Amino acid sequence: MLHYRLDGPEQGQPLVLGPSLGTSTRLWDAQVPALARTFRVLRYDLPGHGGSPAQPFASLDDLAALVLETAAAEGMETFHYAGVSIGGAIGATLAARHPGRVRSLAMVCSSARFGDPASWRERAALVRAEGTGPLLEAGVGRWFAGPPRQDLLDDVAAADPAAYAACCDALAAYDLRGELASIAVPTLVVAGRADPATPPAHARELADGIPDATLVEIAGAAHLAPADRPEQVTAALLAHLPTVSPTVSPTASGMRVRREVLGDAHVDRAVARTTGFTRDFQDFITRYAWGEIWTRPGLDRRTRSCVTLTALVARGHLDELAMHVRAALRNGLTPDEIGEVLLQSAVYCGVPAANAAFAVAQRVLTETAEETP
Repeated sequence: MLHYRLDGPEQGQPLVLGPSLGTSTRLWDAQVPALARTFRVLRYDLPGHGGSPAQPFASLDDLAALVLETAAAEGMETFHYAGVSIGGAIGATLAARHPGRVRSLAMVCSSARFGDPASWRERAALVRAEGTGPLLEAGVGRWFAGPPRQDLLDDVAAADPAAYAACCDALAAYDLRGELASIAVPTLVVAGRADPATPPAHARELADGIPDATLVEIAGAAHLAPADRPEQVTAALLAHLPTVSPTVSPTASGMRVRREVLGDAHVDRAVARTTGFTRDFQDFITRYAWGEIWTRPGLDRRTRSCVTLTALVARGHLDELAMHVRAALRNGLTPDEIGEVLLQSAVYCGVPAANAAFAVAQRVLTETAEETP
């Protein structure tokens, strides 16, 4: 069995998170607080990584079997699954070959085949001979487009060489291209546009081959996208995963989604300003707008942000527009994509309305850039 960590309510829907090669459960640190509000989140370490002991395995099927064993130890006979790189490949293997166990799948910076098998065998030989140290300097540019996270580099340095090399050999033999059409669960494919290890072309192959797949490309993200662009990855996962549990009231789920989309600081300010006169209205928008509409599975949050921005431009609601420009960024839209929405609105809502909207959006984008460390 693998070492794992649990977060979230015991009654929450089970969600298993798989790491990238060389990393540990810490890869998902930025996503877990939002995910664990609803889901029972199980994060695991690969053999010889993090807290998992080294143990023999030869293939992605073997690793998938270890994940099933680990999940079953917590009573998770079926579960949602999200994984990065090899973690995503393990999830695809589970969905293709154990179809009754996976409820939904998210593959982040992953692939149906990870390049030339010979290069993986060469890396395995290097690590067996010299350990993982030689990988660090060359790997930083593949793993991070922004500042590297030292804790994840420490994970790579601490990985058991034999276990790391065994993962390389398993990746050399992995090729799921012929089985993508058999994956029958809703699937999210996330690509980092700055990822040289599994570039967007790999993600497009997955999205084209899996029948019920959605593709999201994240600007400024390299191979470890959950660490590189944490808010965008979190938003993509929240838009993909089911958002309402049967045991959660619309008001409770609405408050959760409202916080995820608008941010805790904004919602806390709104709640603090609530009076006896406005209390029913605050409950109304939380329950209906956020708990009934924003939680519906028919559109992802990126699309809902596009629709909302357009409607606010059309009606000239500029204060609300500023709030939802920030929300659109949290939901994974880039500034360029927000600009495209406003440009489209100029044609159908009128140039004066779009002119005012561009001014508001520019102010918000400038403020947001200044707030980013």
